[in-house]
Amino acid sequence: MADASDIALEVFYDYQCPFVNAAVVWVREVEQQLGRPLNLTWRAFPLEQVNSDKGPDWKLWEQADSYRSRGLPAFRAALAAQAQGDDAFRRFHWALIQARHVDGKDLGKPDTLRGAAETAGLDIDRFEADRVDRSLLPRIGEDWAAGRDRLGVFGTPTFVFPNGEAIYLKFKLGAVPQGEEAATFFEEFVRLGQDRPNVLELKRPTPPS
Repeated sequence: MADASDIALEVFYDYQCPFVNAAVVWVREVEQQLGRPLNLTWRAFPLEQVNSDKGPDWKLWEQADSYRSRGLPAFRAALAAQAQGDDAFRRFHWALIQARHVDGKDLGKPDTLRGAAETAGLDIDRFEADRVDRSLLPRIGEDWAAGRDRLGVFGTPTFVFPNGEAIYLKFKLGAVPQGEEAATFFEEFVRLGQDRPNVLELKRPTPPS
């Protein structure tokens, strides 16, 4: 097997999800251990769409700008950050995760998104222009369709390996691997996810309280 840290992975995410927060913290720890970024492509997978009761024809990313959404503004902001390059996106991705899950900020508010962009050192004028550019919105739908229709993604975060195998990863909150353990687990995770397709599910039972 190739070096796990060199493998290209797709990750389906939603900023609102606490388990995405845990995965991002873990990925950042792995990258700090390696001294370089992992080869990850983050794909939008709005849980607001997953949980919608508005029928099969309703699409979150097709709604008017006036539609009040908990998650869509963050995805639009992520696309705006990505327009400034991969490094800009990584910095913004981390800043927005921190804003939501550490500082408890509302990702539906423009001030929160702008603050994360400033923290990430983005070109703010370009960011604000791209954030409201509706021509970028179909990319959210493309990610969603790839996850749901091609891979059967049902939740976040879901990691997809080069051979098409995928794993939904759910860390115990507050117990994300740290230090050398984070990198060791990443190697184990890639080995299990990519090279053990016969393993369909691992799930811990919860003892009664």
